[in-house]
Amino acid sequence: MSTIVVFGGTGYAGSAITREALSRGHRVVAVARDTSKLEAAEGLTPAQGDAFDAGFVAEVTKGADVVVVALHAVQADGSELKDRFQPFVDAAAAAGARLGIVGGAGSLLVAEGGPHLFDTAEFPDAFKGEAKSHAQILEALRTADTEVDWFYVSPAAAFGSYNPGERRGTYRTTDEVLLTDADGNSDISGDDFAIAFVDEIETPAHRRARFGVAY
Repeated sequence: MSTIVVFGGTGYAGSAITREALSRGHRVVAVARDTSKLEAAEGLTPAQGDAFDAGFVAEVTKGADVVVVALHAVQADGSELKDRFQPFVDAAAAAGARLGIVGGAGSLLVAEGGPHLFDTAEFPDAFKGEAKSHAQILEALRTADTEVDWFYVSPAAAFGSYNPGERRGTYRTTDEVLLTDADGNSDISGDDFAIAFVDEIETPAHRRARFGVAY
């Protein structure tokens, strides 16, 4: 049983990861600005606060085995997660914890050799800022001088509350190339993404690496 701190614990991905981890008997500290949305559950500790307050991040992650960052890459005020990410790395290092990031699909390649999904004509302009900001977080982790054992999970292209899907209990993984099904669709439900994420927590297979998840 691990202690998992989830930043963005009431968001789409963060809440799914929280539910999945709790269902497996882990202790979860769910961090959000407003924790009133959280339903009481055995093993759950709500932690209300600002995920971009370095002092709060350091305090709430004490004793953590895993620190999960499930936050938008571009915030409502226009600020970017990449510019505020270092405290999460520092907190994971101080706690001796793994660092897990819910990333984006845009930086995956559509085929071996490229291009990236966000560089294709089909990728919506409205999502490019978020996608490219997430890609910069991944690049920063890859080049960082840190001993933190991190992993970054990119979901399928059609992932989000607009396409919740159903729990199948199955998924496939990829390293850098976007996964699609026989019809060319790239989907994963919130529940099955969470299964893959918590599987990685319980049985690490991607150390200091990114992997993608889809059906």
